[in-house]
Amino acid sequence: MPYDANILRRAAQRLDRERREREEREEQLRLEVYGREPRLERLDRRIKGTMAGLVAAALRQGGDPVQAVRSVREENQELQRERAVLLGGLGLPEDALDDKPACPLCKDRGWRGAQMCRCLKELCAQEQIQELSKLLDLGEQSFDSFRLDYYSQTIYPGRGSSPRSNMELVYDVCLNYATKFGRFAIKNLFLSGAPGLGKTFLSACIARTVSENGFSVVYDTAGNIFAQFEAKKFLRDSQDGMDARDEARRYLNCDLLILDDLGSELTTQFTQSALHELVNTRLVADRRTVISSNLSMEEVAHRYAPQIASRLDGMYHSLYFFGDDIRLLKKNRL
Repeated sequence: MPYDANILRRAAQRLDRERREREEREEQLRLEVYGREPRLERLDRRIKGTMAGLVAAALRQGGDPVQAVRSVREENQELQRERAVLLGGLGLPEDALDDKPACPLCKDRGWRGAQMCRCLKELCAQEQIQELSKLLDLGEQSFDSFRLDYYSQTIYPGRGSSPRSNMELVYDVCLNYATKFGRFAIKNLFLSGAPGLGKTFLSACIARTVSENGFSVVYDTAGNIFAQFEAKKFLRDSQDGMDARDEARRYLNCDLLILDDLGSELTTQFTQSALHELVNTRLVADRRTVISSNLSMEEVAHRYAPQIASRLDGMYHSLYFFGDDIRLLKKNRL
């Protein structure tokens, strides 16, 4: 799950800040309690003495290490009992002064050896959703809030089915794709249809659900993506070129890329090359992609190179959106 470096950095900084704030609160409580009962500070100092140090001292004196360990354990237990009595006298539980990390697995460090801990993964998911919200209105966009009643139940001309029945199928595929991400039989989606029919809304629902499940998600428009590939190639030695290289790496390596509005860009030989690199690299690496476009697959075949059209047609599951413009219907109902 290769999270964007900025997202990982913000999540790690947030985890570190929360850990330091917790430690400061715990230390403040200790100082207050020690002020009320000085004996507790002395007890804690003795309890924190390491068993290894005491056993080593016993060994240096020619003692029995087994007996030394038993003796240290008994002493610590006695100190703990006295500590619990003193804390109880202050109306506090016996663990009131203990360290209490929010995550017991990694002690709020974010990593367990070389593996990212689940607590840091959760923060990465939250930071990622905030990042996605800058491009997508994720406030109300979720599968639970999707409204099928905007789609007509009347048979649509030339389609043989109603927009409602079609959207029920589209919704079901998108929901399963998101909730079973990485396990669903369909790996890549091509959302096609006129503007205002819900492609961006369902893309946002997919992005949100997949991100909340701990996968790295990148959403961007085709125009922005191709502009970054162009900057990577032609501005390679500048700061903009290096930034573009990092962005291109995100597009290629994230668990899920959502490429919005394919076909809105000025199609040139370079954009065709960039699209081929993007689609082919992600297919070879078995990384999932969702593409939305106002173009049909037939129009894609006419607009882009045969190699691109072949890959999209053969390796992407097409979902067609048709019906009346939902944006206009919502506006008229206000």
